[in-house]
Amino acid sequence: MSEAVVGFGELRSGNLGVRVAVSAAEIEAAQALRYQVFYDEMGAIPDAAATASHRDSDAFDAVADHLLVVDHSVGPGPEGVVATYRLIRAEAAAKLGRFYSADEYDIAPVVTFPGQVLELGRSCVHPQYRGRAAMQMLWRGIAAYAFLHRIDLMFGCASLPGTDPDALATELTYLHAHHLAPAEIRPRALPHRYIDMRRMDPATLDARRALAQLPPLVKGYLRLGGFVGDGAVIDHQFNTTDVAVVVKTDLVTDKYIRHFARDTVD
Repeated sequence: MSEAVVGFGELRSGNLGVRVAVSAAEIEAAQALRYQVFYDEMGAIPDAAATASHRDSDAFDAVADHLLVVDHSVGPGPEGVVATYRLIRAEAAAKLGRFYSADEYDIAPVVTFPGQVLELGRSCVHPQYRGRAAMQMLWRGIAAYAFLHRIDLMFGCASLPGTDPDALATELTYLHAHHLAPAEIRPRALPHRYIDMRRMDPATLDARRALAQLPPLVKGYLRLGGFVGDGAVIDHQFNTTDVAVVVKTDLVTDKYIRHFARDTVD
């Protein structure tokens, strides 16, 4: 957790609330949820520390802000955490000398962008809460956080399931053909990890079908006007194929701007 969490309070919708974690116990609850989703459910390979603790954690957790969706019908604190997102601003990343995404991508075009940048990552939702409501709360929280901290550019790695890029040929080719970031803000997979996203002839794509096959999180980025970087990366530990995602906040729709401006000042 960052040294001074200046939050937007809590936004509520029925039993669900979204806010930034304010205690070590809440961060541990987010890490436990991440372990459940990434390791128990999705087949990630834990190291000895993760196996012993049943927590997904790394050095970035200590400097990040942790966005939480809490089900108040379960409890207002750690016991009610049902979704999470890790948020890393530039000043937080500077404490470690890097952003998390730099392990997979050359993010120089992002970090040199003239304005405030925010890295998004480690998103997950409890299996019982994977309807629209919890994901909408996460997006509301991200939007309010971005507005509060005057974020100009958001970026991160988003995951597709599995480590066979040819099995994801439709999705990867669609993203490259229709949503490639402008060159000035385009991350590129590191040379030793670069996987060509153009797995098939784009002319043969059924774009509607390809979009429908994308994970909800990736579709959410695209709805916000997001782009993808050049090249996918195989993450064998997490059993995923990753793509870099970039969202310029001035491309976010007026609807979202109105929502998070209103929510922040209410």
